[in-house]
Amino acid sequence: MDNKEKYRALCKAEPSIPIFSKDWWLDAVAGEENWDVVLVEKGGKIVASLPYVLKKRSFIRYISMPLLTQTAGVWMNYPEGQKYVNKLAFEREVCKEVINKLPSVAAFNQNFHYSFTNWLPFYWQGFSQTIRYTYVLENIKDQQQLFSRFKENIRREIRKAEKKVTIYTSDSVEDFFIINKKTFDRQNRQMPYDLEFVKKIDAACAKENCRKIFFASDENNHVHGAIYLIWDSQSAFYLMGGGDPILRTSGATSLLMWEAIKFASTVTDKFDFEGSMVQPIEHFFSSFGGEQKPYFNISKTNSILLKIRNGLKEVLK
Repeated sequence: MDNKEKYRALCKAEPSIPIFSKDWWLDAVAGEENWDVVLVEKGGKIVASLPYVLKKRSFIRYISMPLLTQTAGVWMNYPEGQKYVNKLAFEREVCKEVINKLPSVAAFNQNFHYSFTNWLPFYWQGFSQTIRYTYVLENIKDQQQLFSRFKENIRREIRKAEKKVTIYTSDSVEDFFIINKKTFDRQNRQMPYDLEFVKKIDAACAKENCRKIFFASDENNHVHGAIYLIWDSQSAFYLMGGGDPILRTSGATSLLMWEAIKFASTVTDKFDFEGSMVQPIEHFFSSFGGEQKPYFNISKTNSILLKIRNGLKEVLK
């Protein structure tokens, strides 16, 4: 078997590989021919992997994140009962081998999962990192305890929305996309993806039975908002959402998030808001009482031309 065939088998057998690194997810967001994977094997067993999406612009090849994909990075299968000092040595050895096996590209840029905390082997090989943040609710089975941790304004919005809207689920990606687009339109922003792209993700997630779409509508059948939720065995993720700008004060978004969290508690253990460095979005997500989780954006520019271009961008800021 080649690396991708081995990795597909690993994804089926290993539930600890996050959804964004699963082979079927990469097929959907990048296309089967546009991604590959680095594997590290010891004694015939895969101990580490790093899937990557290879992109091309003109004559420049580079590795970067596909759309709607929060993280990628290195997954490691640690030996059981490992001492901490041996764990660090294992990480150094494995990451060095991963780096050495990466293809020759003009640039590398990936977000690593927040469980990856030791980026020193990448630093020693000339990579850079920027810290980003997400918010994660742990132990989501205790709903009463979760609700008590929400900020008062969120609890107030949820109670208000419960009197105005009804939450329901639907498989209509088209209906979701309409409300999702309204948020981008309100902000005068171009959507980075189209309906066909969302349909590919939806078809893949539906096949894996790991997605649910929540809508909030009033007695006049006006849709106030919608949330697209996905999950794996470890965590649920707020993937996409949107709201009608005319109906933003109903509190429906807070209620939708709460209903998604409650549902997530029936299928997995955590809820990941997928974070944001945009201040208003961060403020909203953090109001649900999740734990702030830093994660690394790790990058390296090998191309001299790209280094010059990036340097000029910094000077002209």
